[in-house]
Amino acid sequence: MHQLAGGHAPEFLEIAVTMPQAKLLYLLSALGDLHMSDLVTRLGVSLSTVSGLVDRIVESGLAARHEDAADRRQVVVGLTATGATFIDRFRELNARQMRELLNHLNDEELAGLRQSLNALSRAAARAASGDAPAALSA
Repeated sequence: MHQLAGGHAPEFLEIAVTMPQAKLLYLLSALGDLHMSDLVTRLGVSLSTVSGLVDRIVESGLAARHEDAADRRQVVVGLTATGATFIDRFRELNARQMRELLNHLNDEELAGLRQSLNALSRAAARAASGDAPAALSA
């Protein structure tokens, strides 16, 4: 991916968020609205760091804060429509880059990649279910 970065740098530079802000946006996109305390746990940073990240993405219109209806002391953060569109655009840039890369593979390489991706998918399913890893073959 490092070798490809130069070709897509202008498009990615248009995306005016830092990597920590992008992580926050991806979390909100994947999991929906989250309490600030959940963001602290999932991002592994302090509450003050999360507060600063949230402040910046709220100011840019990518997310919104609101009180938890069940506990007004709790603050919940979620993507706005603008934030969801932003994440979709970012994902499309990544997908387009991957499609361009795959176009450089021949049929045999694509078949090998498909087999490897299937193996990774099975491993992810096992990891998600808590199953022990399959024994390594020598």
